Amino acid sequence: MGLQTQPYGIQGMLKEGHKHFSGVEEAVIKNIDACKQLSTITRTSLGPNGMNKMVINHLDKLFVTSDTATIVNELEVQHPAAKLLVLAGKAQQEEIGDGANLVVSFAGELLQGAEELIRMGLHPSDIIIGYTKAIKKLVEILEGLVEEGSDIMDVRNKEEVILRMRAPVASKQYGQEDILCPLIADACIQVCPKNPTNFNVDNVRVAKLLGGGLHNCTTVRGMVLKGDTVGSVKRIEKAKVVVIAGGVDTTATETKGTVLIHSAEQLENYAKTEEAKVEELIKAAADSGAKVIVSGAAVGEMALHFCERYKLMVLKIGSKFELRRFCRTTGAVALLKLGSVVNPDDLGYVDSISVEEIGGSRVTVVRNEQGGNSVTTVLLRASTDSILDDLERAVDDGVNTYKALCRDSRIVPGAAATEIELARKLKEFSFTETGLDQYAIAKFAESFEMIPKTLAENAGLNAMEIISSLYAEHSAGNIKVGIDLEGGACKDVSTLKIWDLFVTKFHALKYAADAVCTVLRVDQIIMSKPAGGPGRRDQPAGMDNED
Repeated sequence: MGLQTQPYGIQGMLKEGHKHFSGVEEAVIKNIDACKQLSTITRTSLGPNGMNKMVINHLDKLFVTSDTATIVNELEVQHPAAKLLVLAGKAQQEEIGDGANLVVSFAGELLQGAEELIRMGLHPSDIIIGYTKAIKKLVEILEGLVEEGSDIMDVRNKEEVILRMRAPVASKQYGQEDILCPLIADACIQVCPKNPTNFNVDNVRVAKLLGGGLHNCTTVRGMVLKGDTVGSVKRIEKAKVVVIAGGVDTTATETKGTVLIHSAEQLENYAKTEEAKVEELIKAAADSGAKVIVSGAAVGEMALHFCERYKLMVLKIGSKFELRRFCRTTGAVALLKLGSVVNPDDLGYVDSISVEEIGGSRVTVVRNEQGGNSVTTVLLRASTDSILDDLERAVDDGVNTYKALCRDSRIVPGAAATEIELARKLKEFSFTETGLDQYAIAKFAESFEMIPKTLAENAGLNAMEIISSLYAEHSAGNIKVGIDLEGGACKDVSTLKIWDLFVTKFHALKYAADAVCTVLRVDQIIMSKPAGGPGRRDQPAGMDNED
């Protein structure tokens, strides 16, 4: 029997099957590579001419979109360092709702610069110090680029809202923004509360119906429910509504009981009492003044019969979240079950409920014009499901932008004008520094060139020409000059009406830089052996598939 050598060093400390990478080459450069791969995927989707990605997730669902938040969500990124970029993108999506692509692409560019500096011999700590200084300076410069007078804004002024919403919507649906922006602005303004900072994104709903085209899209003050009403009453106006969460049916009792019946007469009476009880409940609802019963669960045959007799409209809403929104729209209080007495205070009110046929599918439209700021629905029409999904993402971006501008309405020039100015000013700032971190600040400044370069490349323009002419214009003092993608030249963005929200830019660049500094701070990766037996795909030898 041979001598068994005891493992030493880190092998002896950790369990068998672990992986361990350390040092600049193994850990830092590998991490940077993984992050660069991710940003390469998202970069081509940046801007209005961004390309679509076709992603099929683990459930075989197909996504055709240029929305980075959706792409990175569905990619199921495994690498721990690349996951940090995904998390930064998600944080941006949750905070602002737009600009996730800028976060991931810019972070990838910063890491590319960091890799070049590491190859030159700089220590990651010097790079982090330089990047941190650059962020502080960046905030100062960015605040200086804010358009004068944009901090004071009436959030109910449709023109001003559309001005700020155009860029995010155009980046998802280029060419369609002139149709979509007024729709989204209308919907948001209708549900905007007295204090705009309390604006709730959930109050603007989206209903997607196949068929028709973008010009058929409308907004509805109220809700659009897919599906028909349960009974034969299909239209009702200026009616009171009673909402029952537990369903309209004869309820089984909590305790079990046995009924002993001696004769056929008793059996008949037993059936009649059940009937009488159900009628009593429906009559109570009708007597309270309600003309519509909304049920959160099944509606029994017998209950439906009496609803028809009392000419009540019956709606069934399966989702409890949708039921809550319905209560918010109508101002009703959801009751657990129908009682023999219905309190008039618990009733809601609707202007009209009607069943309409839109594009071959029947929908129930609940309108509430006088209800103040309750719920508004944007009705989207398009020819395929994937187009509808993409339109919905554009609407989401627009609504999230409205929420952001309710809190901070400052705007900076769009179309890469801000980025070139930041690059120019940071480059000047790097010359004033004396330490090694000046190289990192210069790289940070260079990284901003990625945005005009990508915008130009995605639009099929010559990137080098565009960037050099942008620098020339900005050096001459025209700080609002950006790229006109249609004309293929550089123009003043105030004439093109392309503005970006200050908060979107600020958070995106900050999250990207923070994620990059976190990745650069890692010098060792230690991975334990994954838990669990063989996965479904790697079955032990000799095992047959079921089929």
